[in-house]
Order: sequence, then C-alpha cells, then structure tokens
Amino acid sequence: MEHISAEFRSTPMLEAAASVVKTLCEAGFESGLVGGCVRDLLLGRTPADCDIVTTAHPERIARLFPDSRLVGASFGVSLVRAGEFEFEVASAREERFYLDGRHPEEVRYTEDLAVDMRRRDFTINALWFDPLEKLVYDTVGGLADLDRGVIRTVGNPEERFGEDFLRMLRAVRFASRLRFELAPGTERAITALAPRAALLAGERIRAEISSMLAGPDPARAMRLLQRTGLMAAVLPEVAAMAGVEQPPEFHPEGDVFVHTMLMLEHMAYPDPLLGWSVLLHDIGKPRTFSVEEESGRIRFFGHEALGAEMAAEILDRLHFSCADRDRVVQAVRNHMRFAFVTEMKSAKLRRLLADPNFPLELELHRLDCIACHGIMDGFVFLLDELRRAPEQAVLPDPLVMGRDLVAAGRRPGRCFRPVLDAIYDRQLAGEFGSREEALASALSLLDAEERRAGGENS
Repeated sequence: MEHISAEFRSTPMLEAAASVVKTLCEAGFESGLVGGCVRDLLLGRTPADCDIVTTAHPERIARLFPDSRLVGASFGVSLVRAGEFEFEVASAREERFYLDGRHPEEVRYTEDLAVDMRRRDFTINALWFDPLEKLVYDTVGGLADLDRGVIRTVGNPEERFGEDFLRMLRAVRFASRLRFELAPGTERAITALAPRAALLAGERIRAEISSMLAGPDPARAMRLLQRTGLMAAVLPEVAAMAGVEQPPEFHPEGDVFVHTMLMLEHMAYPDPLLGWSVLLHDIGKPRTFSVEEESGRIRFFGHEALGAEMAAEILDRLHFSCADRDRVVQAVRNHMRFAFVTEMKSAKLRRLLADPNFPLELELHRLDCIACHGIMDGFVFLLDELRRAPEQAVLPDPLVMGRDLVAAGRRPGRCFRPVLDAIYDRQLAGEFGSREEALASALSLLDAEERRAGGENS
C-alpha cells in the first residue's frame, strides 16, 4: 500500500471531520476521509463535503454517536453530526453479484479499508486520508492517475461499469470537470457498454447531465458523450443532430450538433436550465430538415414548435420538475422570435421584456447568434430598450378589467377576453391617457364585437 504525507489547509469542515475520525480511531476502528474530498484536496481544490469510511459497523457507529441516523441500511451509511456539519460515515464493505446494474445483491462488511477501496469506481476516488497521521493511502494507483490526469476504473472496467451503469456517465463528468482524459481501456469499455445506460432511471441521467452542463466545460462533456455512444443511449434526439447540415449562409460553423456545442462553449456562466435550453433548442431540426427543389436551400420549417414538443417529452422522461420543464420548453419554443424583435409592435415587445423567462431566453439568443452568423442586432436592440426604459421589464396593471365592463352594464360573454386583450395591448403601446379613455374604447370595441358575433349567428 502506497502512502504519502499530506498537509492540507485547515477549514472548519475538515476539523469537524477529523473529530469524527478521531472518535472512531480511539474506539479501535480504522477510519479516514475518503473519495472526492481527498481527490479535491490533493488537486488544491476546496471540497464541497467530506465522506468518512470506517471499519466500525453501523450499530457501533450508533453507540459512538447517539445522535447519528442510519440513512443507508443496505449500504451501512450513517449521518453523523459534528458541530455545524453533518457527514456520511460508511462502514467499509465488499460488494459482489450486481444483478440490475445498480444494486448489489450481496453486501459484506470488511475490516480492511484496502478492500473497500477496491470496490470503488475510479482510482482517483479510491484514496483515503488519515487526518490524524496526515497520510494519504493508495492501493489502486490513484495518486499516479491524479498526476497524469487520467480517469481509470478500479480494476476491470467492464466489471465496474457492469456493476453500476451510471459510472459511465460519471466517468465523462469527472473527465470534463477535472479536464482529465479517459484511460484507453476505460473509454473502450464505455463505448462497448454504452447502450446499457438507456436502462438508467431518468432522474439519475438528469442529475449527471445537469451537472455536466453546469460544469467548467459542458461542450467537452457532451462531445465525450457523443464519442462514446452514451448520448445515443440517454439522449438519442441530441445524438441525431450530428451530421444534419444547415444553410452555410447562416451557419458557416457546420451541422446542428457542431452549432450547439459552440453555444455551450460560449456560456459565460454555466447554468443547468440554460445548458438544457441550449442543448435542446434545435432538437426539432433533424425531423424538419428539407431542401427546396429550385434553390437548393436548406429549411427547417416549424422546428421550434416541434422542438418544444420534443423537449417536453425528453424533460418528462428525465423527471424534471414542472417549473423547470416549462421554462426550458418555453425557451425552445420562442428562440426564433428573437430574430424579429426590431420589427415587433410595442405591446408585444413589452410583453417579451417583462416575461419572467426573458433573461434565460435572451442569453439563449445571444449564444445562438455568437455560434453562427454573429449578427447581434436584435440582442443589442433589446439591451438598448431596457437601458432606455427599464420600467418596460415590469408590466403595468390593466386599466380595464372584466369587472369594469360588468359595472358598466355589460353581461359577461365570450367577447370579453379578446376585447380585454386588445385594450391591454393598446395600453402597453401608450395609446390611452386615462382609465376613462381606456374604458370608453373597451365598451365601444365590445359593442362592435357583440354585433359581429350576433351577425354570424343569425
């Protein structure tokens, strides 16, 4: 077993974790920090959390920490609080006989932390740190792989991925986040087993890809998914964008997949919802591709409407919340309207600027332009409008509402809604100087609508 001395900058979280390890060690159990936090510390990063591994069994952990909670009975994982922090403390175990690519049929505890390290996914995640002795232990070559910048499975890659298919997505996420390379054998195994990723639960796929899209290099992550065949397994609609040509006069950068990757590269502040909006905004293009016979021009008629339907299906499949799904679907449906903002009527423009989803859609539009023709006229126009009259970002209360029409002696009917919408549009356009003027116009328009409706029914 290789080990190296390591001194890490002390933080309240590390001190609290060390106190838990100390209690376990003083009770006679080998213990230490494990996994991602050790990896990040060695890379000079600040870990978001700390996990602890110990040879103590759950019942002994419960006696040592009376306030602890067993949260993973099948895996021997307890939550232990130390000061303001709470840590996952896992009993060292050996797993065998996976049946469904996720859950082990049999879990056995071990008194040897080296055995526990050998059941883990990747070598860089199979290091453990003794904060009392200030030593990092390595039994699987993780330290060397950290130095080389390589993502390699612990042991046989086919076996590791066969135990849990999600590990294939995790390999891509780590490679992207850390800017590491996949070891050749690890990538070959992913490519061979990629179709099995389609068996994963939607929420697990969503969590991994959302993390990639919010990471430091989302485009690289998506290209790795495409290269290994994982994209075809978990998001076949996105994989289908590769090779779909676009009109070169508007898209000199290349096909639909290339365009989408360039957008991801230009995300200034990676965000999951923006990332998903980018990834899916042209999802309808492969199915709407056509070429005009006379001109030879490539067309994608209605791709935004079809894309919105497809995006809704994909996001439902991945178990997105209704709120997040609706925001992304709206962005996909509306992304083409930004090309015509300079020609919008004032009322429609005000509705656009005041839409709660406007910031997301505006950034999607910016990225869309940057990644193709580079024409930013619409984007600049919208910024100028907001700068000129920032109050446009908030819609005013309607001057006329249904109750006002009723109070004026009109009976509610199907003409109310189109009349109120038309009057509100004129209000947004600044046509009325007072509520009374707006109401008079509404009553006049309502009379005309009712006469027209009566004529159609006679």
